[in-house]
Amino acid sequence: MARKKLDAPELFINREISWLEFNARVLAEGLSDGLPLLERLKFLAITSSNLDEFFMIRVAGLMQQRAAGLRRRDPSGLTPNQQLAHISRRTHRMVAKQAVGIRSLLRSLAENGLHVHEPQDWTAEQRRFLRSHFAREILPILTPLAMEQLDPPPLLPGLGLNVALLLAPDKASDSGPASSGPGRIIVVPVPRQLPRFITIPAARDVHLARLEDVIAANSEALFPGVNVALASTFRITRDADVAIQDDDAADLLQVVEQAVRDRRRRAAVRLEIAAGADQRIRQWLIDRLGLRNEDVYDVDGMLDAAALMEVVNREGFETLRITPWPPQPPRDFVGADDLWQALREHDVLLFHPYESFEPVVRLAEQAAADPTVLAIKQILYRTSGDSPIVAALERAAESGKQVTVLVELKARFDEARNVNWARRLEDAGCHVIYGIAGYKTHAKALLVVRREAGRIRRYVHLATGNYNDRTAKLYSDIGLMTCDNDLASDVAAFFNLLTGCSEAVGWSKLSIAPTGLRQRFVDLIEREIQASTADRPGLVLAKVNSLQDPGICRALCRANRAGVQVRLNVRGICCLRPGVKHATDGIEVRSIVDRFLEHARIFYFRNGGHEEVYLSSADWMARNLDKRLELLFPVLDPNLRRRVVGFLETYFADNVKAHRLLPDGAYERIPQEGKPVRAQEMLYMDAVESLSTVGRKPTHFAPITRPDG
Repeated sequence: MARKKLDAPELFINREISWLEFNARVLAEGLSDGLPLLERLKFLAITSSNLDEFFMIRVAGLMQQRAAGLRRRDPSGLTPNQQLAHISRRTHRMVAKQAVGIRSLLRSLAENGLHVHEPQDWTAEQRRFLRSHFAREILPILTPLAMEQLDPPPLLPGLGLNVALLLAPDKASDSGPASSGPGRIIVVPVPRQLPRFITIPAARDVHLARLEDVIAANSEALFPGVNVALASTFRITRDADVAIQDDDAADLLQVVEQAVRDRRRRAAVRLEIAAGADQRIRQWLIDRLGLRNEDVYDVDGMLDAAALMEVVNREGFETLRITPWPPQPPRDFVGADDLWQALREHDVLLFHPYESFEPVVRLAEQAAADPTVLAIKQILYRTSGDSPIVAALERAAESGKQVTVLVELKARFDEARNVNWARRLEDAGCHVIYGIAGYKTHAKALLVVRREAGRIRRYVHLATGNYNDRTAKLYSDIGLMTCDNDLASDVAAFFNLLTGCSEAVGWSKLSIAPTGLRQRFVDLIEREIQASTADRPGLVLAKVNSLQDPGICRALCRANRAGVQVRLNVRGICCLRPGVKHATDGIEVRSIVDRFLEHARIFYFRNGGHEEVYLSSADWMARNLDKRLELLFPVLDPNLRRRVVGFLETYFADNVKAHRLLPDGAYERIPQEGKPVRAQEMLYMDAVESLSTVGRKPTHFAPITRPDG
């Protein structure tokens, strides 16, 4: 049989379809009977927030292509119109399944004392309380909008919840006859500053009512003497894929701020409306928004289910939650009273959230306070709202240190926050760079320059994840701290590149995108092909969030044909179709969805027995390799390298939370054969148990705890 060409559509899965399959795995966690109720509710909420971003960016982009009449096929052979049709069918099924799951979960929560009431179930006493609460706390800030009477009509922002009211026709009065027609439609935006759930006083249990239900039930208070015939809740999703043209921008801060404002006026891409809504309201919205019927989602339950995180995070009900896994003291810092001395003695690997993010914060804070530190350089892509690292950078600059910070203003949906950080850091005296024209800076790097015993020494932190102390408790990422001279020199050169003082050449240990990272990956794969023999086949292990880049896919196909074993752990999008004869039939693709978001990028190459392990900020996606500044860095210490290989082996051994990608693009759970292996649990237990073997007591950290059982 003739070999397939490496660009044949049969070798590829559509990117959007693959992403929907990932979100289906998230949804499946929410529907799993094996999880506590509030953990399941969390996954159902995440399913909604994932879909919001998917529609705002990916679906919006496809709609733009369709509107422009583009029929270009993607690598899997689908046109934009075909992709949109598949997305609509798949997402409608997903939303229906999610709604059933939420209703079932809320019934189970009520049996455990946590009630989210439907309006028809409110008691007379509850109705009286909610009516009083509405008049006192909600009514004064509501703004009903007569959309048809206002010219121009007011803007309804994307992702905002709204209550559409159909007012009955005016009755005849002394001043004139009754009006004809079906009545007016009024839109009442649900205030975003109010909690989504209202607590109803009760002698026992917790009783909640949804804000939009309370508004709808008491809407006649907005129109004294007028009958509100019907009320329907709806929500609009708008195109948020606003391109930021920064090549010639004189003031990038203003350009980014304008782009954030422009999102509010972009075209609608999705309408969610309460199932059973009056057809007059439904059609009025479709016509006004210019949508098709397939863009409308009739939700039999709660709209904007991401707001269920308010219920998930509610205090109490610990028996309905998963047992906490508190971050452990990093084993490489146990017993180290002096951070600088520890790094001079050995490289340090940090595996979050199993190990604490505290040493990264401590590195920034000690660098800010240490009089021997001369300069600090850092990249900030996404960080927390009250970031201790940003506060440390401010203190360092105010104390006279040279502080250079690249704040990536184009980090999607964090633009406004990053603009604020940039201004604060500038006010403190930092040298702030607002990204690189034409690219996003997605690399994660921190450089500290210190004078020691008459010489300059540089300390480096490189990572797969952001400098965000909050997400470091939720995302699985790896960081490396070192004062290795070659790596530190490369990082210093990388910062000089970012400030416009050098060219992207001459790297000793680092590889960077967009200039050489794709070729570096291809070269590593090709080297594996050359080193592979029948007796000792080559081996490529990779853990990434997404695999989409056609060039990387083709290189992996060539490796598979040459007998190299290719095992991939891909959390989300995987566009390489496994199981295609004479092309990908030896490639294995697995995916894990568990309590932590898998975010680390790890690459292993057997290299004829001279193993090499790399970590990176980059996924195997065209956008990472072509349109972003990214870093690939090696794990040089043999002990740390073996440890990272152990992480990979654990991930590939998972038979509890892992799925296998099938040739048709669907996923199936890995069958449990023998002892159950849950990778995240094993990695956490390893972090706990390793401390008992180190032989030294931890300092500067919280006490060790471990999950029950």
